Amino acid sequence: MTITPHPTPRRTITNIALWALQVIVAGFFLMSAVAKFTGAEPAASTFEEIGWGDWFRYLIGALEAAGVAGLLIPRLAGAAGLGLAGLMVGATLTEAFVTGGGVVLPLALLVLSAVIAWGRREGVRALVTRR
Repeated sequence: MTITPHPTPRRTITNIALWALQVIVAGFFLMSAVAKFTGAEPAASTFEEIGWGDWFRYLIGALEAAGVAGLLIPRLAGAAGLGLAGLMVGATLTEAFVTGGGVVLPLALLVLSAVIAWGRREGVRALVTRR
């Protein structure tokens, strides 16, 4: 039997702040996924420059959309944050070394996704240790 501690005011404030952050980050990733699915700029030209074709743009858009859904499902929020942080590592490296674009936005989303993953680490632990 697992005993759940009573929420303290600090824990409640942290939970509310994490939810707000999750919704904001989900909004950014939703806009990014839609841009990839519709071929809007700069998504289309960026993936053209990478040279892997439209299939890769659609794959990344689908992963971002899955991350959006995960951020809004309490049990999956930490894992979604972790996955989106991984995507942003790739995006940051691609922008820095392949396309020569700006790295500020992907770095910011990387940090915010990592904060969500850390804040929801108990959910990640529960998913990993679930039998």
